[in-house]
Amino acid sequence: MKIALLSNVNMNFVIRQLGETLSVYEAEGYGNELGLLMDPASSYHAFAPEITFLVEDLMELLQHDLEPESARERVESWFGSLEASLDTGVIYYVSDAYLWGAELGAVHDEGRKEALEDIWRERLERCRAAHGNVRLLPYRHLIEELGESRAFSSKMWYMGRILWSGEAQGRLCECIRQRVERESRIPRKVLVLDLDNTLWGGLAGEADHTPIRLSEEHSGLAYKNLQRVILQMQKQGVLLAIVSKNNEEDVRDILSGHPHMVLRPEHFAARRINWEPKQENIAEIAKELNLGLDSFVFWDDSPSERALVKEMLPQVEVPDFPERPEELPAAMAEVYQRYFARAALTEEDLAKTRQYADNAKRAELEKAAGSFEDYLKRLKITLKRVEPSGHVERLTQLVNKTNQFNLTTRRYTQAQVMRLLEDESRRIFLYQAADCFGDSGVVAVVIVSVEDIPQVEEFAMSCRVMGKRIEYAIVEDVERELAAEGYERLRGVYLPTARNKPVEELYSRLGYQKIEELPEGGALYEIEMARAPKRVYYVEWV
Repeated sequence: MKIALLSNVNMNFVIRQLGETLSVYEAEGYGNELGLLMDPASSYHAFAPEITFLVEDLMELLQHDLEPESARERVESWFGSLEASLDTGVIYYVSDAYLWGAELGAVHDEGRKEALEDIWRERLERCRAAHGNVRLLPYRHLIEELGESRAFSSKMWYMGRILWSGEAQGRLCECIRQRVERESRIPRKVLVLDLDNTLWGGLAGEADHTPIRLSEEHSGLAYKNLQRVILQMQKQGVLLAIVSKNNEEDVRDILSGHPHMVLRPEHFAARRINWEPKQENIAEIAKELNLGLDSFVFWDDSPSERALVKEMLPQVEVPDFPERPEELPAAMAEVYQRYFARAALTEEDLAKTRQYADNAKRAELEKAAGSFEDYLKRLKITLKRVEPSGHVERLTQLVNKTNQFNLTTRRYTQAQVMRLLEDESRRIFLYQAADCFGDSGVVAVVIVSVEDIPQVEEFAMSCRVMGKRIEYAIVEDVERELAAEGYERLRGVYLPTARNKPVEELYSRLGYQKIEELPEGGALYEIEMARAPKRVYYVEWV
């Protein structure tokens, strides 16, 4: 990715460090960040970065005027200029505020510093809410971790308008690299947890005089805080699973009844509490959730269990486990940052565990139904086409995360997705699904290039809704729309990967004819839409 780092203070050393591993725009000087953004003929626009980082020193932006009213005017003016120059095809990270300067020591109002920082924070939040491609860069957190005396350098400031110490500049580089990596990576989805000496201290089912360690004191508090970290992860879309060699009744009593358990049965999408090999249980859970093993992270205190899972399931990530209980909460936070953190969260992420619990209910209904058709009818599936521009983050997730139902498995950055939305030669169809058990959220995307003969470039659908003939309804909707525009034929391409075998014959099942074998091993298909066959599915449009 090409990135730009713009600031109102000297960032040359940071830019040079970033340039060792990234393609970085080298601005001419500093302090003209808004001018570069607003001038379409600037070298910044010629460079065409995909991500732009704006790191602002609030004291310089306020011109050392610490009166709240004038500060509000300057901050509003800065954000107004920024918003006027935003490019929908670029991701912007804007720093939050940390006010630093010698004159703060002479201000009688001890709350003035926080009040001025809040003016910036509140305006940044409004900007983020209004623009889906604007994100927060945690500048303030970085300063707080180091402390002012280590983060700032008066000597460097007076020598060359370099605000930060060498250590702080290194931390900023790492922070920026992490954000760049998040914009392009596919995060893991499932955290598989052991129980004894992992979620709590001690062994479940031991004698009453040696209860598990889980409390508000000592090592018991460390385990409780670990669970608090995990619960926060679950709320942000990480699926939790239990794989534990234990007696299920003992575990059930603790999960449901222990007064200090933070994680309860409803927080887990799957459980395997038995004496079977853990790698076999993890493989079973992958099938149950319809996810690849490369979506899993395994957390267990036992070195032998970790080694066995590493050997038998190399696709599963297996982090090291801390030696002391007090290290557990911070170690789990690091696991989240390393494997699960996303550039942006969607509504579907926040509802992930509920959606997989709903899938378990669907499985029960399928068992009880007299036939597959009866099962589909009883599901009462509904589909709705939604506006892609209102779901950019989710659209990006779908084309990048879905593997089994993805006809081409091409990958896109969010910036590339936003450019597709503005491309007049593309049609993007995005679909939301629901049934009698609940709302599955936005689950499918079709991207069509419309030239002489339209061609489906991308067709991806969430694994959670596979196997219900929803794709039949979606393809017919796309065909209807294109026919209404005057097109007579539609083409689709299938490119094989290691994961998308389930859709190899999709176009054939839909009545398309293979017209060309492709060098990549796939094929090009075509249909005359007026002669499309009747497709049987049970979906109601809403």
